[in-house]
Amino acid sequence: MSDVITSAVEALNNKMGDTGLAGTAKFVIEDEGAIMVDSNGARAGDDEADVTLTADAETFQSILEGDLDPTSAFMSGKLSVDGDMGMAMQLGGALS
Repeated sequence: MSDVITSAVEALNNKMGDTGLAGTAKFVIEDEGAIMVDSNGARAGDDEADVTLTADAETFQSILEGDLDPTSAFMSGKLSVDGDMGMAMQLGGALS
C-alpha cells in the first residue's frame, strides 16, 4: 500500500470522526490505489461501492486539507463521480 493511501485513510478517518456513511463509497486516487468508506470509516480497499470518486493525488490532498471544496473539484473536472450522486454529496459535506 502506498504512503499516499495510508495517510489518506488516516486523514479521512480523522475528518469524518464518528460520522459513518450510510452506504459505501470508493475514492480512487490515480496511480496510487483506492480507499473504501462505509459505516465503519475509511480503509484501503478496492471493493464494489455505491459511488466511486476519482481524482489525482494532488486534488485529493487539496480536498482533505480543506483547500479545495469537493463540489468545486467536481464542477471543474478535477473530481469525477460515478454512481449515487446523493451519496457523493453526503460524503462531500462530511469532507468540507
